[in-house]
Amino acid sequence: MTPDRALTTAGLTLMLALGPALAHGAPAGPDAAIRVQDDRDRSVVLAAPARRAVTLAPHATELVYAAGAGGHLVGTVRGSDYPPAARALPVIGDGTQPDAERVAAARPDLLIAWLPSAAEPLARVMDKLGVPVFYSDPLTLAAIPGAVERMGVLFGTEPVARAAARDMRARLQALQARYAGRRPVRVFVQAGLDPIYTLNDSSIVSDALRLCGGVNVFGQAAIVAPQVTLEGVLAARPEAVLAGVARPEDTPKNLAAWQAMGLPAARQGHVYGVDADALYRPGPRLIDAAEAICADLDRVR
Repeated sequence: MTPDRALTTAGLTLMLALGPALAHGAPAGPDAAIRVQDDRDRSVVLAAPARRAVTLAPHATELVYAAGAGGHLVGTVRGSDYPPAARALPVIGDGTQPDAERVAAARPDLLIAWLPSAAEPLARVMDKLGVPVFYSDPLTLAAIPGAVERMGVLFGTEPVARAAARDMRARLQALQARYAGRRPVRVFVQAGLDPIYTLNDSSIVSDALRLCGGVNVFGQAAIVAPQVTLEGVLAARPEAVLAGVARPEDTPKNLAAWQAMGLPAARQGHVYGVDADALYRPGPRLIDAAEAICADLDRVR
């Protein structure tokens, strides 16, 4: 990912307005193939709506369920735990090393992947078996509703997917309208604490931050997830810290750690935690996370 992929406010407005036109899906008639453009700009063709799909990333599982097609999943990777129904799906390995034999045994008619480097060996097997591979990698908040719509086309659940996408776009438009004129807040995005890691502006987390009027203090870093020093964080003068947390009780522990390190924002209590899975997965729950982030930044203001 590169910084130029980040949406400006105008770009977000345009994507939300165009919405369905950007879904890149072509639902077909009874005698025509289904063609959908994936996030690697590949045209993925299905002879009929998918009925036995396997997902190789938790966010892809969430997108499928949001599109009303969770009942058509026959396998997924470890960590695909949302919605709760996904926990009952057969596990075919993890996202970096999916088990080709387990996938083949599931007899899928569609494979939904994320990282090409992890999926490539399995994709070659699927190619031999004649199973289409769709790559899902939403890079911005505004791309998530369109991703749900494309899942609806792939599975033939367009009415449910379109309704879900409309709701997501409405929520994003409401956030944009509400926070467009708010005072910018300087934020340190904590991706790790020991050692300290952060994220730059090419991350989808920063995209959510921008929507709320936040400014990532390490947004211009050269790589997506750089390691930084405590001195560097202090010098950046963040007004708030945002971290993904596994449990609610992790946030007060995080606050105490930053207070002990002498961060002025922490002394004022401005250390916030958002559910890590919702924050880092480019799926529907990132919109929930964005709403929480916006509310947190208003506390700073």
